[in-house]
Amino acid sequence: MKLGLQIPSFTWPGGPPEIGRRLASVGRTAEQAGYDSVWVMDHFFQIRGVGPPEQEMLEAYTTLGYLAGVTSRVGLGTMVTGVTYRHPGILAKEVTTLDVLSGGRAWLGIGAGWNEEEHRGLGVPFPPVAERFERLEETLQICLQMWADDDRPFEGKHYRLERTLNSPQSLSRPHPPIMIGGGGERKTLRLVAKYGDACNFFGNAETCRHKLEVLQKHCADVGRDYGEIEKTSYYVVDVGQDGSRANRVVDDLGKLGAVGIQAAIGALRGVETTRTIELVGERVIPQIGSL
Repeated sequence: MKLGLQIPSFTWPGGPPEIGRRLASVGRTAEQAGYDSVWVMDHFFQIRGVGPPEQEMLEAYTTLGYLAGVTSRVGLGTMVTGVTYRHPGILAKEVTTLDVLSGGRAWLGIGAGWNEEEHRGLGVPFPPVAERFERLEETLQICLQMWADDDRPFEGKHYRLERTLNSPQSLSRPHPPIMIGGGGERKTLRLVAKYGDACNFFGNAETCRHKLEVLQKHCADVGRDYGEIEKTSYYVVDVGQDGSRANRVVDDLGKLGAVGIQAAIGALRGVETTRTIELVGERVIPQIGSL
């Protein structure tokens, strides 16, 4: 099993003047510890469950570009971009730029979006959920067309592009891998089966087992090889300040691996303290490699 680090908060000691230095240290230490990837949320306000909206939140693709400059191996992506935040052609350019400048390490993490508060706060249109899913599918089609070096016009219900030119082209071939976030069984998992290179679920091992069974059925319906899709789960790692909870983390990851999860991606409690990241590298990552 692989481990990915998601960074959901930048409210760290020292405040904004220290964010850049601490973020660089987190990225470098995670790479050295053996993390496979580093992810940030794509939000403009802090989200409920993490903190009040007024807490510090960095723009995702600027942040990933910064992380690309201070790392050399880990994959880099958003977990996940709301489809409403950026026009699809611009999103494809942003992910392509990240891929080129990072040496082929970019992911496109994407979903239908949900945070109405930040949409209204910053004046971003927030259509009904059915329309957001329509836009999500068209966005996936546009990105794939641009990454296929096909600059013909795109005519959809919501988006019309006269020329889908993408130069320079992504280094990742045939394209940066696409993670579609969410576990909606009727729409989201159907889109994963049609377009995704990876899925991501919230919940325990039994929840993930069920979602994977649904995904497998969608793959059969659309003629997709289920084995081509990387199965990931969101999991918050808490090894404790001294590493005393590491075995519990390994046990949890073992349960996820047993139902078919191949990568656990999530926050690390105490991430701003690089020693905590090192403890994961010492006591967790070596034990989960064979799961």
